[in-house]
Amino acid sequence: MSGLLVVVGTGIKAIGHLTHDARAWIARADVVHYVTADAITTQEIHTLNPRAESLARFYAIGRPRHDTYEAMTQAILAGVRAGQTVCAAFYGHPGVFVYPSHDAIRRARAEGLRAIMEPGVSAEDCLFADLGLDPAVVGCAQFEVTDFLVYRRRFDPSSALILWQVGMVGDLTWNPGRTNADNLQVLVDELRPHYGDQHLVVIYEAPQLPTGRPRIEHLPLAALPRAALTTASTLFVPPRERRAADPTMVRRLGLDPRPFVLGEPR
Repeated sequence: MSGLLVVVGTGIKAIGHLTHDARAWIARADVVHYVTADAITTQEIHTLNPRAESLARFYAIGRPRHDTYEAMTQAILAGVRAGQTVCAAFYGHPGVFVYPSHDAIRRARAEGLRAIMEPGVSAEDCLFADLGLDPAVVGCAQFEVTDFLVYRRRFDPSSALILWQVGMVGDLTWNPGRTNADNLQVLVDELRPHYGDQHLVVIYEAPQLPTGRPRIEHLPLAALPRAALTTASTLFVPPRERRAADPTMVRRLGLDPRPFVLGEPR
C-alpha cells in the first residue's frame, strides 16, 4: 500500500484553533510528527495519538535553519516511503512560514506518493482580528523581514505593511533568545524615508493560551531597535497616508466617483 502524507495546522491558540479535520487526521495516522508552540497542544496531540514524535529535537542553538528543516523533512518522509499514513502537524497554518511542510509535500508527490495539506489558523488571521485590519480597505503587503531587506522589496506606504519574524532579522540560524539591534537599525534606516522616525508602528504577538491577551505595542519607528522582541514578534506598519483614487481609472471602470477621494489624473 502506498503511503499518505497529511500536513495539518494546530493554529495559534492552544487547542482552540485545532480544527475537526486536523484532530481526525492526527488520531488516525500511523505516526504523527509535530512542532508546537505550547505544552497544552503538545499534550492534546499525544492524547489523540500516542505515536506522536516532536520534530523540535532537530533544533539546536546556532544550527542553520536550512539544516534543521532538511532533517525534519527526512523524518516526515521516512514513514510515507514505508507505506504509512503520516500526519505532520505544525502550529499556525502549516503552509505559512513552514518550509518543511511544503518541501515534504513536493518530494512526496515527486516520488509518486499522495500528499495533501489542510489549512489552519495563522498568526496573520489573529493579527487581522486583534488589530481590526481589513486588507480590502487600504491594501496590505507582507514580507519576511530579512527577505524584505535583502531583495529590496517594493511596497506602497499608502497601504499597510506587515513584516514577519522581525525579531530574527538577518539571522538564518535558530537563536530564539537573541535579537540583533544593529540589524533592526538597518530596517529602520530602510523604512525612514517612507514614513519618518515618528511614524507609529505596532509590535504584535498573538496570544497562545486561551486566557492570554495579544501584545499590541505602539511605538515610534525610530524606537524599534530598543524594543524587546521575540521569535513571535511581527511588525505592523500602518499606512502613512490614504492614496487618492485615479479619476481616469474610475471613469474607465464605469464607477460612480462619489465614494472615492479623487486625485489628479495620471
